[in-house]
Amino acid sequence: MNILQECQGASRIAITGHVRPDGDCVGSCLALYQYLLKKMPQARVQVYLEKPAEIFAGIKGYDQIDTLCEDTDPYDVFFVLDSVPERMMEPAQKLYAQARKTVNIDHHISNSGAGDVSYVVPGASSTAELIYELIDKEALDTDLATAIYIGIIHDTGVFQYSNTSPRTMEIGAHLIRFGFDFPKLIQETFYQKTYLQSHVLGRVLLESIRFMDGSCIVSGLDRKTMDFYGVEPKDLDGIVNHLRNIKGIHCAIFMYQTGVLEYKVSLRSDELVDVSEVASFFGGGGHVRAAGCTMKGTFHDCVNNLSLHIEKQLEAHKD
Repeated sequence: MNILQECQGASRIAITGHVRPDGDCVGSCLALYQYLLKKMPQARVQVYLEKPAEIFAGIKGYDQIDTLCEDTDPYDVFFVLDSVPERMMEPAQKLYAQARKTVNIDHHISNSGAGDVSYVVPGASSTAELIYELIDKEALDTDLATAIYIGIIHDTGVFQYSNTSPRTMEIGAHLIRFGFDFPKLIQETFYQKTYLQSHVLGRVLLESIRFMDGSCIVSGLDRKTMDFYGVEPKDLDGIVNHLRNIKGIHCAIFMYQTGVLEYKVSLRSDELVDVSEVASFFGGGGHVRAAGCTMKGTFHDCVNNLSLHIEKQLEAHKD
């Protein structure tokens, strides 16, 4: 796919990603935003996202993100990155529906393709990696390299998840040549947590439960507890990874309440469980080792329903 060719003649271009944007979503959206501004200075380019976490405030273009999406005029081209259109924030879906051309760029295996133009590469580590591959390399500068690098490190767990390929490492090596302080970037955007976030993590770990002979673990937060601590969904990033890192765990589940009898579910696994398959059954998606979905019911109902699908996969490995 040629990004500039898809935007040929466009005067209004929009970019969006999924709700509760993570590092790859924010990084890839702002990388594409910077690239189009540089290559198409005559066009109006706008990024629509729910308010990203403050840890991403150092990415160029962060302060230009529109979180309200009150525009009503049609866009010539509307990009959906790191997501399917159904996972955009609701106001952006209306603009997407009336756009003259829609383009979907993603790396999730659960994405079968959407929009007028679809570029889905499940083998890529991240959507940010795809943006790197699609842009003219002479356009790279420190700001653009930083945005892409942040997207890659957040979806690869700083190059330690199984979606990291030799090509991913080559791209990372090229990007750090642009001189940004990558150790500081990794520490401040990936590892560093606030004191409050650490408190919540401690509670989640204390209240976690192992099951299926200790091969799985689950924990969660209800709305009352989240309100007590004053935390929002963006403060809960990374918790499921701590659960997964416990020795002997093949699949970790973390859930937090989003409404009456409604939970956002995050899943992480090792090579024994394909959590994208589990999440897809409940209308979600993601990667083989990292996926998520939204479920209805009580906490225990959700765990029981997830367990049925996880257990099938674990049992298959015993045969």
